[in-house]
Amino acid sequence: MWSGTWVAERLGVELNGDERLPGLLGLALRRNPRRAHLLVSNVLGKHVPQRPSVVRGAGYDLGVRVRELLGDEEAARAVVLGYAETATGLGHSVADGVGLAPYLHSTRRPVAGVAPAGGFEESHSHATSHLLLPEDPRLLAGEGPLVLVDDEFSTGNTVLNTIRDLHERYPRSRYVIVALVDMRTPEDRARLTAFAAEIGARVDLLTMAAGTVALPADVLQKGQELVARYESEATTASAGPAATDPTGPGVADLAGPAPTGLPVPAPDGPAAGAGVADLAGPAPTRPSAPSGPAAADPAAVPGGPAVTGPATAAGGPGVPAPRAPRHKPVRVPLDWPEGVPDGGRHGFTPEHRARLEAALPDMAARLAEALRPAGPRVLVLGFEELMYAPLRLGTELELAGLDVSYSTTTRSPVLAVDDPGYAIRTRLVFPAHDTPADGPGERYAYNVAGAGFDAVVAVVDSAADTPELHAPDGLLAQLAAHVPHVVLAVVPSYVPSPAVDSVPSAAPGSVSSPAVDSIPSAVPRNHLPAPATEAPERSSMLPEPLRGPAFSSYAPDEVGWLLQDLSDVELEAPTEEREEAIQSGGAHYAESLPVEYQPSAQYQELFHAALATSSARIARAVGTVTETVLAERAGRRPVLVSLARAGTPVGVLMRRWAQARHGLDLPHYAVSIVRGRGIDANALRWLAAHHDPADVVFVDGWTGKGAITRELTDAIEEFEAKEGITGFDPEIAVLADPGSCVRTYGTREDFLIPSACLNSTVSGLISRTVLRADLVGPDDFHGGKFYRELAGSDVSNDFLDAVAARFDEVGAAVDTEAKELLAADRTPTWEGWAAVERISEEYGIHDVNLVKPGVGETTRVLLRRVPWKILAQRGAGADLAHVRLLAEQRGVPVEEVDELPYTCVGLIHPQYTRGATGADGKAVISQ
Repeated sequence: MWSGTWVAERLGVELNGDERLPGLLGLALRRNPRRAHLLVSNVLGKHVPQRPSVVRGAGYDLGVRVRELLGDEEAARAVVLGYAETATGLGHSVADGVGLAPYLHSTRRPVAGVAPAGGFEESHSHATSHLLLPEDPRLLAGEGPLVLVDDEFSTGNTVLNTIRDLHERYPRSRYVIVALVDMRTPEDRARLTAFAAEIGARVDLLTMAAGTVALPADVLQKGQELVARYESEATTASAGPAATDPTGPGVADLAGPAPTGLPVPAPDGPAAGAGVADLAGPAPTRPSAPSGPAAADPAAVPGGPAVTGPATAAGGPGVPAPRAPRHKPVRVPLDWPEGVPDGGRHGFTPEHRARLEAALPDMAARLAEALRPAGPRVLVLGFEELMYAPLRLGTELELAGLDVSYSTTTRSPVLAVDDPGYAIRTRLVFPAHDTPADGPGERYAYNVAGAGFDAVVAVVDSAADTPELHAPDGLLAQLAAHVPHVVLAVVPSYVPSPAVDSVPSAAPGSVSSPAVDSIPSAVPRNHLPAPATEAPERSSMLPEPLRGPAFSSYAPDEVGWLLQDLSDVELEAPTEEREEAIQSGGAHYAESLPVEYQPSAQYQELFHAALATSSARIARAVGTVTETVLAERAGRRPVLVSLARAGTPVGVLMRRWAQARHGLDLPHYAVSIVRGRGIDANALRWLAAHHDPADVVFVDGWTGKGAITRELTDAIEEFEAKEGITGFDPEIAVLADPGSCVRTYGTREDFLIPSACLNSTVSGLISRTVLRADLVGPDDFHGGKFYRELAGSDVSNDFLDAVAARFDEVGAAVDTEAKELLAADRTPTWEGWAAVERISEEYGIHDVNLVKPGVGETTRVLLRRVPWKILAQRGAGADLAHVRLLAEQRGVPVEEVDELPYTCVGLIHPQYTRGATGADGKAVISQ
């Protein structure tokens, strides 16, 4: 039976196209109110256990086709890039098939001491942003082809985001996209072709099969109802098979029969000129050595091992009742070869591959010895991004004659239904055990419980060998409750060597220089760019901070701006033009400025009314965050450093509080930080030259999803590594932390901060900061403008004075709240980031950067960007009056929703072009 039948019959989903698709893909249900179905690969080794030789063979054969497409000379200049978490093993196997190219995969795990060489968002993902962390960033700087590998090519958004990000810095003439299946619509195909022509590069596409997914109009409603019914019954049932159909009589036949896989026309041929070539090609054949025995046709084993046995609601839907473990888990030392990376997170070369191949037989023999007391059916279970190492161990055990299956744990939440026609039969749930950067959460192992395995080999890296792994509710305990024998194998997490900052001048092709010889082996010399010349000496003279009234309407002692004055430069562009340039990759948002919004009389009245009603609330938050900062730095004199410009009014208010309540005269500066570009390094140098970095406290207005929090942490690490100047604490103190992204805050409520209602006229008449190469040199502060001409509309000091006037009346409440906060657990949960990712997926935005949570960020969307729609918490009152007015003025729909973790969320128009708005510049409501 096809493992998509259960979903197809109930939702009417059809899988059309290549006849191989039903063998490659099954269907499951997402626990998601916006997307009903999930394509589940049978040859990826993620959700569905499969023979390791089949999993590796699928990727290896695609890699062979890449090499044939490029030719050996170009293949030797290529770099293979895989996507975390799902395609890390697939990408590595493709690199094996190419044979001549190094491999790198994106990661969602920041690594201390390794500065990102790039990054991008996966629009539909529930997980965190992708980072690119090569041991030597020059791995991405070559001119040879870039081979991008993902398991499924559905819309192409993730790949386009990646190419756009990297092509801006390291342009190439050729890209090759590799996927197991191509499920794009004709519109998505045309979009990729246009994109390739736009950047002037050739883009080829290689897949195993191609087709489309046909969805009925009511699929979302049916999917929501089905998931709700199933999970409700599974939760309330005390026993009974998980396969019980909760839909009741007459519901199962709402749709027609399961799709038959009728063929569709062959994929398009190569596009004319710089374009896209769709090369689905014939079904792959299994490679010869070193890949092991020939693989069976994936279609012959569509679901891997059959899942048998009863299931109950004891562990949630699709989780068989656990039984007492028969044996304690056994740890087996692998003797992993020293210096060989555990995977492609920091780069993996053909030389690494050769050393690993030589060591695999001995490592597999150790595992086989530990498995001897168990029965013949063995599952090798990898761990999230760690897919390749367990896959290769599995292929070696398979060569040794064991009956081996392979899959990995995952972050992806999917409904489990114990039915032969459903792809996810059972689900084990356990806590994350690698201290993830986005906070604790659930992780899953699918189709393991009840599958009849005699033993499981859990393979993790050392960063994940934590107490959580061994806890009573951890992964090992969950496995031991369902599988008789559990073996643990730990691969040492690779620690990169210090990055090579520069390569001294040398004759082309010369490798005799000691400096060149010391380049870490993670990057083969033939993949390094031309040797760099010595960097010019940096000027030791940095200008003094700009101050009012010459720059800004704040008093000179309120703040010093570590910026350069660009007031006389024309930087403004119409909002629609900026949005199109930003989303197309033609410009970075910090290279221009939006035209300053001039508020209507009605809007100004709203601002003053909001200020009158919220000034005491803001004063209390100012006092609480300031008292927390002072208490955490007892005996020291903090230096407030605001992140311009939203942080600047907050920094001024914190300075005023410290002066009014404690008689402290705290230094206060404003510096620039730019998402994707980092903090102003020259500003940090100036601060380090004039103050102790340990005294610096970074200040911002509020958190949304926490992007700037992450940006600052990464930027400080990079700065300290390059400059040797240490001591800066990347923690940000904010007035409001609705996203739960920081430890130091005045409140975690999402309410209206009037300084978010306006642009420069509430921020000292200063623009947002500017970073453009032709205006900001390596020795310059980032730029900013002083809008002197708007002095008649300036309310910057009105805002400060109104809040400061309430300091005395909130003093007692601040003392109580500050003490409670200092005694509480303030560890960030990053729930805001998780909510944004969920909203991005549910609404099909395709880029979390286009989802702006919270009142402040929503206001910015309406003032500066091209808004698509506003999500408002049902019943939200006065805090959203200005948002509703702005939305009405711009023709933007406001959608009230339940269970929104923020008061409101602003959605920027996805895939924006000026055709997406009406002739009057107002948004066209998307159906």
